[in-house]
Amino acid sequence: MAESAGIQQGSPAIGAAGSVPAAPGAGGTEGSGAAVGSARIAVKKAQLRSSPRPKKLEKLGVYSSCKAEGACKCNGWKSQNPPPTPPRTDQQSNAVNLQDPCRSCSHTLGDHVTHLENVSEDEMNRLLGIVLDVEYLYTCVHKEEDADTKQVYFSLFKLLRKSILQMGKPMLEAQDNPPFERPSIEQGVNNFVQYKFSHLPSKERQTIVELAKMFLNQINYWQLETPSQRRQRVPNEDAAGYKANYTRWLCYCNVPQFCDSLPRYETTQIFGRTLLRSVFTVMRKQLLEQARQEKDKLPPEKRTLILTHFPKFLSMLEEEVYSHSSPIWSQDFLAGSTGGQIPIHTVISALPVARPLYYSPSPIQVEIASCGSVSPARKIVSLLETSTVGEKRKPSEPLPHEDAKRQRVVGDIPQELINEVMATIADPAAIPETNLLSAHSARDEAARLEERRGVIEFHVIGNSLNQKPNKSILMWLVGLQNVFSHQLPRMPKEYITRLVFDPKHKTLSLIKDGRVIGGICFRMFPSQGFTEIVFCAVTSNEQVKGYGTHLMNHLKEYHIKHEILNFLTYADEYAIGYFKKQGFSKDIKVPKVKYVGYIKDYEGATLMGCELNPSIPYTEFSVIIKKQKEIIKKLIERKQVQIRKVYPGLSCFKEGVRQIPIESIPGIRETGWKPMGKGQGKELKDPDQLYSTLKTILQHVKSHQNAWPFMEPVKKTEAPGYYQVIRFPMDLKTMSERLKSRYYATRKLFMADMQRIFTNCQEYNPPESEYYKCANLLEKFFYTKLKDAGLLEK
Repeated sequence: MAESAGIQQGSPAIGAAGSVPAAPGAGGTEGSGAAVGSARIAVKKAQLRSSPRPKKLEKLGVYSSCKAEGACKCNGWKSQNPPPTPPRTDQQSNAVNLQDPCRSCSHTLGDHVTHLENVSEDEMNRLLGIVLDVEYLYTCVHKEEDADTKQVYFSLFKLLRKSILQMGKPMLEAQDNPPFERPSIEQGVNNFVQYKFSHLPSKERQTIVELAKMFLNQINYWQLETPSQRRQRVPNEDAAGYKANYTRWLCYCNVPQFCDSLPRYETTQIFGRTLLRSVFTVMRKQLLEQARQEKDKLPPEKRTLILTHFPKFLSMLEEEVYSHSSPIWSQDFLAGSTGGQIPIHTVISALPVARPLYYSPSPIQVEIASCGSVSPARKIVSLLETSTVGEKRKPSEPLPHEDAKRQRVVGDIPQELINEVMATIADPAAIPETNLLSAHSARDEAARLEERRGVIEFHVIGNSLNQKPNKSILMWLVGLQNVFSHQLPRMPKEYITRLVFDPKHKTLSLIKDGRVIGGICFRMFPSQGFTEIVFCAVTSNEQVKGYGTHLMNHLKEYHIKHEILNFLTYADEYAIGYFKKQGFSKDIKVPKVKYVGYIKDYEGATLMGCELNPSIPYTEFSVIIKKQKEIIKKLIERKQVQIRKVYPGLSCFKEGVRQIPIESIPGIRETGWKPMGKGQGKELKDPDQLYSTLKTILQHVKSHQNAWPFMEPVKKTEAPGYYQVIRFPMDLKTMSERLKSRYYATRKLFMADMQRIFTNCQEYNPPESEYYKCANLLEKFFYTKLKDAGLLEK
């Protein structure tokens, strides 16, 4: 949950949303606090948009001119009785009266919002988003010390303020529109790779591509120095030209990261050689210095790439950047005889996160200019494990600030111990590598390693009637038709051909050595919330290698990216076993009314469904589970070493002692035994009685007036970045489902989940926020109910 969006009326300076972005410095990436600040702004917008319509009118009235008769010039309604700062939870009122007079013009709130009476909810929500961006920029203006930056913030503030008054869309008024120079930085670096390295073998050339996209990623998250700072450092350069680029960068790249009412562009896509020249020297120096400082933290497989190859790459690129005759900056540049260029694209992310040099470099998309969608086309042939084709989630890699902020929960293992065990596990000398043929290896492990080495590739392709056919895509589609026809002999070939080439269907194809060896044909129904899997097959001589599992994992991640979380398919008797292993079951989660009339029916087949979890990185899931098992094993071994100490036997009984306290037995405490304290409460042994008691307590908690923020899981679309900060989410709806399934075998499990709700809220939100206060009040109420039920000592 996030802090309250209850901004006081009267002045946009009060209660502005989020935190102010870091003032531009002499280079470097933006801090992780910016990600959390941006996420909080998004959460505030979601909360404001879910408010009742009168509340929305009240909020927009603050920024709407008076429409009363008599040509009133008041440009915003102001409450005559503004709430205290910060507003107290127990004094807030949900009532909004459109007859309340304005402090400035005495006209009513209704006179300020008459133009909004027939406006749709979507339009009101759009305007509310601009309102929070206005308040955020107002705070930026007052906190910014640099005059040039302050001027840009103020101009954007006025632009958004005008958009609210006129109910229009914010349009930046400038002489030039993006892109500002051709070729772009991205294209220039792409040309550089072709110009200097096209003659290299495929593997070595891929290394250069990894370096190129690492460099582009750094530029996209680079914080430009202000014009005044640059004048002090380089007094003789073109100050006016740099100031123009700096202003464009703020308006089109930097501020839109936080104010999503404005269109956002990538730095490398709209700027060219001029900007690159102005930042390259300082950037190169800082990147290399950063690499040297972090060399001990670099994984072994990346150390050579970053410490040896990256400096050489930057030196060669520097020559082309400052050369007056370099061909890579020509718009007529040709890649030579090697064929088409490799477009190096960077991901537009609403939440930039500070990262080490080796962390999650920008993805590279291999686009085939065609009618086929090549997403996620994961050509993973890189030296960096984090390099993927398509957007890649890395929930297993916490944000730098996460552990520092996260409050410890009773029962958590100390982070120092986890780090120590992780270091032991990561040491290749300590734990031998698992044999791929052993019983302990995952089904998809061999396929995953082949993908990393570039042996296999995955592409989502499809036919199109609107674009010129691409030869490669058509050849792959023919190959898929052959694979499905051969592996599914009972299915008519004409039917297979019709669906594979149907523009409404797509196919996740598995490519090995340039030929199709398998695929999954599917049709997406976004309006119904599910996807139908039509065909799934791998050619017979490539089976039992984990390709089928890895195919399905890629398909799951592709659908999570497109926010479709349910699969449906009709499986014959030979395929039921495969689908069960992939998480499918006969228990269909999709309501029947959603798929009847949409999905194709097959005689003699069984309808099966699979519900996806958006927080799971499926292609890496088995690796994560394996790592967790290794951690638990090491922790158990350490605990066993501690308790294996042999103590002498008790001799007191031979001396006539009949009874001794349990805690006096040598070594008993070392095993983890603790005496039952007064505050530990009573455990109900009867499962039915425990279920009934916990159900009553949960109903009381859900009915409490402060429980509204915690009723359901936080939606990823409403709070981008929430699940990067909160690793173990919990909510009252999930607890109700767990209680219904008899998950809570003890009161401690129930108490731990409830406490997790409060801890997550207090971790994510500042103490002055409304959510934080709701969590505190609900927590006190919860423990009171536990005491009343006899589960805690009164």
